[in-house]
Amino acid sequence: MQGVLERGRHGSLDERDPEYMERNLRWLNYVADYYFRGEVRHIDRIPATGPVLLVGNHSGGMATPDTWVFMVNFLRHFGLSRPSYALAHNIVMGLPIMGTILRKSGTLPAHPDFARAALRKGASVLVYPGGDEDVFRTWSERNRIHLANRTGFVRLALQERVPIQPVVSIGGHETVFVASDGKKLARLLGLERFRLKALPLVVCLPWGVSPGNYLLHVPLPAKITVEVGEPIDFHAQFGTLDARDPEVLWACYHYVEQRMQSILDGLAEERRLPVLG
Repeated sequence: MQGVLERGRHGSLDERDPEYMERNLRWLNYVADYYFRGEVRHIDRIPATGPVLLVGNHSGGMATPDTWVFMVNFLRHFGLSRPSYALAHNIVMGLPIMGTILRKSGTLPAHPDFARAALRKGASVLVYPGGDEDVFRTWSERNRIHLANRTGFVRLALQERVPIQPVVSIGGHETVFVASDGKKLARLLGLERFRLKALPLVVCLPWGVSPGNYLLHVPLPAKITVEVGEPIDFHAQFGTLDARDPEVLWACYHYVEQRMQSILDGLAEERRLPVLG
């Protein structure tokens, strides 16, 4: 683990800059509260201290506005002194400007060694297992939890004996329109070697149709609601579990996925109109 951290991989726990984050919160508060009318429910379910793995779904193309709505509310509730990190795709972390902003804001590359190191510092770690497959799922799939059959977050939680806290959002997928998930195109172009499973076609402002959605776009002002679920502590509920056993990993994975889907179903039932909420 130390070797990976020393090589940097476009990130370091020490790059998190609370003063920089406080300055940016001044305008991010406005964006979260007024532009997206952000609402985060039951944030008090997250422990005020100690390690916790926050597992979420997210939407909205590269902008991922639901992530920003949640993190703004998290930092307001717990303060900047509560160690907190989020994981992001290595390609995004390596971008010249965006990567610097993310690193100063407490974002780490989506590698288990970084997450493990942060948890061992007593931090909260926000992870989106579905990655690019989740964020670019098509409009018809907007109300489905899609964790992309990735069990790494379960293995990490079991190994580090930390609770998993579901963080479920709705509304982010109404800030852009994903016409095609682009999975076939990504395979044809061999993008899987870069851990890219999709090259979607996204309809967004101001570009119209954006292939891959790698151009900076203007998200529509959809109302974003985030609900924090009850913590899931597998060791406390079921006794010591073997993180090396594939059957254990899949059972825990499906348990988390079902809990998150139940929350999302409830949020979707409240939704009346796209964008307006």
